[in-house]
Formats: sequence, structure tokens, C-alpha cells
Amino acid sequence: MKIPHAPSFRRTRLASACGLLLAGVTVAHAQGAAPGPASAASAADRSDTQSVTVTGIRASLDSSMALKRDAHGVVDGITAEDVGKFPDTNLAEAMQRISGVSIAREAGEGTTVTVRGFGKDFNMILLNGRQLPTSTIMAAGASTSRAFDFANLASESISSLEVWKTSQASKPAGGIGATINIKTARPLDHNERVASIGVKAGHDQSNERLPGDDKGKAWTPEVSGIYSDTFFNHTVGVSLTGSFQEHDGGHNTASTGGWHTFTGADAASWGVIPQPGAPGSQNITNRPGPTDLYQVPQSIDYSVNGIERKRTNGQLTLQWQPVQSLTGTLDYTFAQNTVHTKGSDLSSWFNFGPSVSSWTNGPVSGPVFYGETLGLPACVAPNTTNCGGPGLQDIAMGGNWSGVKTTLRSLGLNLAWKASPTLKFEADGHSSNSTSGSDSPYGTNAVLGTATFNRGTTTVDFSHDFPVMSVVGDPSAAGQLVTGSSFRNSYMKSNINQLQLKGSWDASEQSSVDFGLNVTHVKNRTAYGNVDQGTWGGATHASDYPDSVWHPTTLSKYFSQMSGHNTPGMLENWYTFNFPQVDAIAASVGNPSHYVAPTTFTTDIRTKENTTSVYGQYNRDWELWRMPMNVSAGLRYEKTDVTSSALVPTPITGSGLNWTSNNELYVQYGPDQGFTTLKGGYHYLLPSIDFDTDLRHDLKLRLSYGDTIARPTYDQIQGGQTLNAPVRSDGGTGQQGNPALKPLRSHNLDASLEWYYGKSSYASVGFFHKNVSNYIGSAIVNGTPFNIPTPVGGAYYNAAIANGCDTGNTACIRNYIFANYNGQPGVTRTGYDPQGNAIGSIQGLPGNPTTNFAITTPVNAHNASLHGFEFNVQNAFGNSGFGVSANYTLVISGLRYNNDSTDAQFALQGLSNTANVVAYYENQHVSARVAYNWRGQYLSSTQDGQGANPVYVEPYGQVDMTLGYNMNEHLSFTLDALNLDDGVIRSHSRTTEALEGITQTGRRFLLGARYKF
Repeated sequence: MKIPHAPSFRRTRLASACGLLLAGVTVAHAQGAAPGPASAASAADRSDTQSVTVTGIRASLDSSMALKRDAHGVVDGITAEDVGKFPDTNLAEAMQRISGVSIAREAGEGTTVTVRGFGKDFNMILLNGRQLPTSTIMAAGASTSRAFDFANLASESISSLEVWKTSQASKPAGGIGATINIKTARPLDHNERVASIGVKAGHDQSNERLPGDDKGKAWTPEVSGIYSDTFFNHTVGVSLTGSFQEHDGGHNTASTGGWHTFTGADAASWGVIPQPGAPGSQNITNRPGPTDLYQVPQSIDYSVNGIERKRTNGQLTLQWQPVQSLTGTLDYTFAQNTVHTKGSDLSSWFNFGPSVSSWTNGPVSGPVFYGETLGLPACVAPNTTNCGGPGLQDIAMGGNWSGVKTTLRSLGLNLAWKASPTLKFEADGHSSNSTSGSDSPYGTNAVLGTATFNRGTTTVDFSHDFPVMSVVGDPSAAGQLVTGSSFRNSYMKSNINQLQLKGSWDASEQSSVDFGLNVTHVKNRTAYGNVDQGTWGGATHASDYPDSVWHPTTLSKYFSQMSGHNTPGMLENWYTFNFPQVDAIAASVGNPSHYVAPTTFTTDIRTKENTTSVYGQYNRDWELWRMPMNVSAGLRYEKTDVTSSALVPTPITGSGLNWTSNNELYVQYGPDQGFTTLKGGYHYLLPSIDFDTDLRHDLKLRLSYGDTIARPTYDQIQGGQTLNAPVRSDGGTGQQGNPALKPLRSHNLDASLEWYYGKSSYASVGFFHKNVSNYIGSAIVNGTPFNIPTPVGGAYYNAAIANGCDTGNTACIRNYIFANYNGQPGVTRTGYDPQGNAIGSIQGLPGNPTTNFAITTPVNAHNASLHGFEFNVQNAFGNSGFGVSANYTLVISGLRYNNDSTDAQFALQGLSNTANVVAYYENQHVSARVAYNWRGQYLSSTQDGQGANPVYVEPYGQVDMTLGYNMNEHLSFTLDALNLDDGVIRSHSRTTEALEGITQTGRRFLLGARYKF
């Protein structure tokens, strides 16, 4: 099957390349076939293997270039520069150097990837050709995403990454953006002992920008090692890799709690600004017009978070080749990532009383500033203008404490048999699971609210990147007390059992047939429970806490990288605290059961997916007009059955909402709850064809077509309906899944031209088009599940309004009801908070209005398409040691969010242009690499904290640098400097003024040494 001078992969090249794998300079194997699961097929041809060890930046780039040139279809990759030395400290950070690949960051570290505009849930992640389970815990609950968090894997144990952007029948389905294969070393791929050990010391400047209560260690250690050897005449191989890493850092964020979106003509909804001519309208500058949209913030929050990570990775691989034609591989992979977070925050909640505001021009008006008038004197003649309204409110100063442990375990067995010179078989099976749960005595996430109640008129200036809050009044330690709290426990576990049977038959010298059968069973469980105490008006008393537990500090110094942080008039005084200490006091003077994590789950989603697939693929090489040509054409059949069950709490029959605090109402659930189960399924035929030809020896043309799918997330296919807590005065929200959802299906067309014009140098341009059907968006269906009565709008409530309370002043309404109806049905006053407001419960009664819930449900939407271009150049400047690589990706789609509309929308999240530039120098002793990565603005979500609103992440660029020094062939030193430009990441809603969040981290430095034996 080899055409002379053809650069595309053939089995003789495969055999030669095997010796490069452990050194991390492997060119991808398999002519037109998927990267084999833990494949031992290469070892079956080891009689032709030549062990070649080439290391360094240029060698890594050369190997990646060879992968691109020789593979069938559009494939890019990254290989290790040496044993245990990947080009970046994080796998996601490494992949962002590939054209069309961009990443999302959390606390400054890359976590998930987007490929060609398709976000984290639309890419298939494999480890040695096997589908990886994934589990993640978010701040307020377990994730239901299929996205793999690359922060769980250390880069030191990885030999290469392959990003397959076009489909082939022989590769697992599930990635519309790409199929990403993470490859680790196999001992029989090398004919010599390989061993190295590395150590690093890391310092993150973000740790210096934290209060003392939240700081971690100034320097943290990392250690990694690899050992690989063969025995008994190279018939038995053993390899062991391991790493342990600590990283203490943090991130500081200013954010809003989402935005309420209105039209200028809306005069009735909670939160609207006064209409022209109405009282208070004189306080509005440049009021939005009747048809304009505008947004009002729910809250303003400043938070600082210290994060302590510990990551442990290990892999043991055993190989045995009793005869040349048979190789067995047994491997076990372990990865554990523990993340502890300690945080402090300062916030103000808007109650939508009398306001002052200024707006940009429409049709979507952004807030220049927004403020609420608080604490004015009572209206007593002759003072009847600058008076009345809500009294003093709280300045909330909370703390959070979380601990999450994620553990990945994978056990696999691979058998590769060369039955004859023309016939090969391979069987691969693995059982893998990923589990995420609590690693803290307070659950996966705990929030403890504290406050002083002397906040007067509050204004936020949104004209800067950083939101500037000004407050009349100043917090004091003497008035500080614990208010509300939330202790959450989340759990997620994903199990995958997979069997892949593969075969390959060389029908002739120029043609072959690949065929296979795959069976995959996926089980996923996502569970959540919480202990909430909604006593935001005060659960205890200030006298319960000595002043010494409150640690004074100033706000602006924690946001030094943000424009506007030093604006005069900004609220500065702030108190942080030691979470365990204050929690212990609150539990001792209050109800201890309110300050512990729950031991049971109230939300529990369990999903099973059973998939069977078969495929066949025909590969042929020929020569026409002295041009080598290659084609691979295949068909894959996928059938998936879905069973999903959800634990659904059942409200107490006849009960109404329980109004426990100013802005929070709760559904009253009984002890009974059970699982509801729904089923669904789908099947697809997925064709693919790849063609390439060498127009000349240095010029390659590619054409590809293929169908791909991406499965829905687990919450989208959950079996039951869940209602969110708390409910607000204007209604509640909830979710309902749809197990009958079809996956996205994309018809993909690719064309590219690649010019390999010199040693270690090439330029390429590629075009891709994706026509997507069954795109999964969300629709909001208003309903009244369980017909739950609400006290809002009931007789007691209406009486309070009739007697002078404003609809936005919930404290006034509750005080009136408690004063006049305490002891009546549904009204129970239990006391008063430190500000004199009555506390207790007000319940909805039969005859009250029925609570409306906005139920979000996923739907298969209309077709949409996107297309784009990828430009790559890599150039080595002769033998000077200097070189550069750069790429730019342009993605174009009409499936974008319409900011002018409040209707339910379907928009493609993660769609952005990207650019990367890497410059390097390398000689025998010294190496240097400077990399700049840029990602354009993209839509990260179509929901914020208050409902259907877009969240756009603004353009972001980052500069990283690596310096290396090889003292000799055994000992080397490195210095990694990350985020040298010390930038910030900012997001906004419908206008740039409508801030969603702005985050700063800090520069990070790693000083390392590595010894090769």
C-alpha cells in the first residue's frame, strides 16, 4: 500500500515512528484510521522499529508538522519536547496554540476547549483512543456537562495531543468541533530504558492580592517522574509515570447578580424605572424610549477568592509480546484533583425602591450609573420632597469555604493480533469512572453571610471597566452579625464501560478495508442537597461576636489591575473573617443544624446511555499524472438508547409558598420524593470521505466531507421537573429535561492547501463549513406546577399596599402583615431582627394567586450553519536557532444572539476568532519561547442570574514565556512565566456597560529542574 515518494502515512512509516512516541515526537499512526485505543498494533511491527530520540522546541514543532502533513483528513497536534516535558504546563493552554482551538479559563487556568466555534460540550475527548468520563462540581451544584476539565491532567505524563478536525468512520462519534486524543507512552515503543525526574517551585502573584484570611502559600512544589524499560529481549515492557503538583493562587472578581431586562414602556414589572411624569422620573437622565430595552442590576458584588489546588496523576502500563504477531497491553490511569477555596465578598442588593439613573442611547440602553435612595427621613411637612422610601439596608460581607475532590480511574486492556501479513485485529476494553464530591467539613460549597445595617443611598458607576459602588454610611465591626447562610453538598459520578473491536485487511498493495464494532455503556449521576437559611435580615445579634473576629481591610487594593478601581468616593471599608471561627460562633448561639452540610440529596439525576456502533472504511492509494492520491471513505452506524431518572420532591398537598425573608419564598416540600423515569433514543448513519493529493512534492491539497454528532448535556435529558429555590415575589424558575432530544448533527465540508516550503517550515490555509441541524436551545414555558398559592398578591399583601407600602418595599409589606395579621392563618411572627423588622413566615393560602414558574426546557431548534478559515505559518530561520509559528482562525455564523430581543433564542456559544503567535530560539544549551494567545469576544451563556440574557466574554490576550538551560545531556533548568501582561477577563450582557463580571488573577512563575537518567 505504498506509493513511492508519497508523504502520506503507510505502515513502514508507522513502524519507524513508533520509536519516537515516548520521546514525544511521534507522528500519528494509522493510515486513515483512528488513533487506536491504547494501541499495541505498532509493537507488532517492531522488527522494523528504529529508536530515534530528538528533543527540543523545534523537534516538537517538526513532529506536529509531520502529523499534519501525513495524516488523512485535517489533523493538528502537539508533542512533548522531551520525556516529561510538554510545551505548556497545562493541556488546555497547550491546545490553544492550535489553529481553531480556544480555551476557557477558571481562576487563570485553562480548563475546557472550544474548537471551530463549538464549545466544551461539543468535542469528544479520548485518552489513548478511549472515551473519557468526566465529573465537575460547580459553586452552586454539580455540573451536568459532558465537558472534560483538562485541569485534572498534568502535562508531564503526556507524550502528544491530536486534534482531529474532520471525521472518519473509524473514530468514535460525539465531537462536532473535534475529536481530541490524549496519548501517553507505551514501553514497547522504545528499545531502551527511559527515566527522568523533574521538580518545580511555583509562585503565583495573585496570592499576594488576597486578604490574610484567604491567602495560600507563597511558594508551592511540583514533582514528576517517568520510568520505562523493556525486558526479556524486548518482549515485556513496563512504564510508570507520576506527578504531584500544588498551586496556591486566587482570583478577584467584581460582578452583578444578573440583569432585569425591560422595555421602556413597561410600567408594571418589579424593578422598572418610573415612567415620564411619574414621581421619581426627574431623577432619570436620558431615559430609554418606549421601544428601547434597558437593564437594571439585581446586585453588585466584590469577591476575593484564594484557591489551593493539589493534583496527583499516575499511570502504570504493562506490555507483553509473547510472539511477534501478538501484543497485550494492560494499563491503569489515576488522576486526582483537589481544589479548596476560601473567599470573602462585599455586596449590596437592590430592592428597586426610589432610584437615580443615567442611560446610554438605545435601542439597547446601557446603565451609565444606577442608584437607589435609602435611609431618607420620614415625609413630614414641610419636608415632602427629599424624604420617605426604604430605610437603611444591609452592607453584606460574606465568606465562602469549599472543598472539592475529583478522581479519575481507568483500567484498560488491549490485544493486537497480526493474523497474517494482510490481516490485523485489535480488541480494546476499558472500565473508567470519574467522581467529584466534597473534600470539606462544610460540604462542596458553603456561604456564610454577615452584614451591618447602615447602608444608605447606594449608587454604582458603570462607566469604567470596574463597577464603582458609592454608599452613604460606613460599615463598623460593632454592628456586624451573621445573617443568612447556605451549606451545599454536590456529587457527580460518570462511569464508562467500552469495548472496541477493530480489524484491518490489506486487500491489495494499494487498498485496505478497516472495520469494527463498538459498544459503550455510560452511566452518569448528578446529585445536590443544601441547607439554606434565608435570614438575611439577621440570624443572630451583633453582640454575639467580639469585634476581634472582624478583620478590617480596604476594597480597592484587591482590584489594582482594573480601570476605575481607584475612583474617588468608592466604598472602601470592608471586613473579612475566618470562616470556621465565625461559623462556630453562629452555630453556638443559633441552631447548629443550620450550619452544617446536608447528608442527603434533594436533587438527583441518573442517566444511562447505551450505544452500539459499527463501521466500515475503504482506503485506497493511487497515482495520477505523477501525483500521489489517497482516499478514505467510510460509513458509521450509531444507535443510542437513553434512560433518565430524576428525583422529584413533592410539595406538601395544599401548602403555599412560605415567605421567610424580604426577597425569598420557598416551596414547602414533604418527606416524600421519588424518581420519575423517561426514555428516548436515536440512531444515525454517519458517512465520511477524505481525499488528499500532492500537487507537487511540497504542496498538498485536501478535501473532506463527514457527518458528526454531539450529544445533549445530562440536564437537557433529565427525566423529571425540578423547581429552583428560592422563589421571588414575581415568580419562580425551574428546569425540565427531554430524554427524547436528538443530538446535534453537522454536515461538514473541509478544504485546505498546505505548502511545505522548507525545513521545519510550512504555510497553510483551510476552509471549513458546518451545516448544523437539531441545535439544542432552551425555551421557557410558563406554568403553574402543583398549583402552589403565593402570598404575593393575596389579601394580606394587598392590604399592605393599600395602606401605603410600595410594591418594591418588601420589608414594609412584611412588617404590616405581621403587625396586623399575626396569628391569622398562614402568618407566624417569631420575633424581630436587630433593625426592628419583624421576622417569621407568611404562607400562601387557598384562594391566593397561583405561583407562576418559568420552566426552562431544551428543544431541538432549526438548522444553522457556520464557516470559517484557518491560516497557519511555521518558519525556522535556517540553522540560526530562531523560529516562529502563527495562526489565525476566522469563524462566521448567523447563529448569534439578538440583543434587541427578549424572546427565547438559539445562539451558538463559544463562537470566536482566535490568533496565536509563538517565537522561539534554541541551541544546544539555551532555549527561549514567547507565546501570545488571543481570543475574540464570544457568547458564553444565554442565561445570567436573572434569566434569559446573553453573557459575552470580551476579547482577551495573554503572553507566556519559557526559558530553558541544558547544563548537560542529563540536567536542565527551566523558568516558566505565565500571564506576563497580567490582564483581566471581563464579561457583559446586552451592552458593555451591563457588566456581568470582571476578574483579575496575576502573573505566575515556575522555576524547575529536570534530570534524565
